[in-house]
Formats: sequence, structure tokens, C-alpha cells
Amino acid sequence: MTKILFICHGNICRSPMAEFVMKDLVKKAGLEAQFHIESAATSTEEIGNPVYPPARRKLAKHGIDCAGHAARQLRNEDYEEYDFLIGMDRANIRSMYRICGGDFSEKMHLLMDFTDRPGDVADPWYTGDFATTWRDVEEGCQGILEYIQRECKGGPHL
Repeated sequence: MTKILFICHGNICRSPMAEFVMKDLVKKAGLEAQFHIESAATSTEEIGNPVYPPARRKLAKHGIDCAGHAARQLRNEDYEEYDFLIGMDRANIRSMYRICGGDFSEKMHLLMDFTDRPGDVADPWYTGDFATTWRDVEEGCQGILEYIQRECKGGPHL
């Protein structure tokens, strides 16, 4: 089973969007039993809160349900539990290193590194541009799924 944890600052916009988009992609591919997918925050600001309403509406527009999500913070133990820890931007990666004590097994990546457009996923909390975030998240999740199917047969080998 491949375990993926998507991470952003508050776990109410980008990382839950990625979590639920990825769950939808693996379900449509008939691979649900092969994946465990969640999301987390680097901060404590939104702990316990649901997906931010505009992000929830964007997911619903694409037929994706995110009911039951409650923001949680990344824990040091998550590093051992997950095969991939996927940050949305460079600030997330710096915080992930701090919380997890480094990246000794090379499990931490930026979402957009799995696309032809490496870089950060813009934070719609500040931009209000959920359409661009949706595009980046969808493309990044498709890229991760393709990478895992191509490179990680039998489990992640990074």
C-alpha cells in the first residue's frame, strides 16, 4: 500500500483539495485498495476546521465530496508512516523538515515537481484564485499517480 500525505499551511485549502482529488483519481482507476491518502497542516491555526468553503465548492463542482475533513497538524511520526509527504510550496517544505527533523529517506516533495511545471501551488487563501489552484492540484495529483504506477511497482522506491 502506498501512503501519501499532502501538506500545506492550514490544511483547509490546498492540501485537502489534493487529498480528495487524489482519492478521486485512484478510485476512478480502481486502485483504492492500494492507497492510503490524507492531508495535514504545518501550522496549528486551523486545527479541527473543515475544508474552506470556496475550496469545498470547487471540489463539489467536480463531483468530489470532502465531508468529514478536519484539519490536523503534521506530526514527526508521520514521516515514518507515509511513503510520500507532498508539500504545496517551499515554505511548507521548510516547515515539514523542521517538524520531521529532516528528510533522510527522500520522502518530501513539492506537488508540482510531479508535473512539467515545477514550483509552488499558489495559495488561494491569499489569491482567491481557486481555479488556478484546482488546475495545479489536479495536474500534480495526476503526475504523482503516473509516477507511482511507472516507478514504484511493488511499493515506493525513492
